Amino acid sequence: MCQFHQAAIITRYITRRPKLDASKELKTILSKLPGSDRVSFENMIDTWYLKWQDFLAEKTLNPETMRWHFTHRRIRSAYRSLKTNMPYLFTYLEYPNLDIPNTTNSLEGVFSNLKIKLQNHRGLKKDRKIRFINEILAK
Repeated sequence: MCQFHQAAIITRYITRRPKLDASKELKTILSKLPGSDRVSFENMIDTWYLKWQDFLAEKTLNPETMRWHFTHRRIRSAYRSLKTNMPYLFTYLEYPNLDIPNTTNSLEGVFSNLKIKLQNHRGLKKDRKIRFINEILAK
């Protein structure tokens, strides 16, 4: 998981201009992601969670169905996404000799170029598409 896409996922959950204080703090922590290492970022996220744990645990009862749901589902989802992807966000720091970037932007540029070339050759059968892609990637 690249840091850019993780930030995009969190932004979708908490919006660009969050109104709740918990979301504002999470957004501030997220802005520190590119310059952080794993330990300091995990500490910031864990501290944030401990502060907002009761807030995130709030539940709302639907009077029609008599079923409850978490009141702040989107913030909970943002936190869960961060915790789930944490092992992958700092892979580029774990292998400095591989010179891995912290985003996949350059890789996406290669794939978009490949898609354009494939689009120009519409009507290729699957086996020919595979050979075409292999030829381009071999160069």
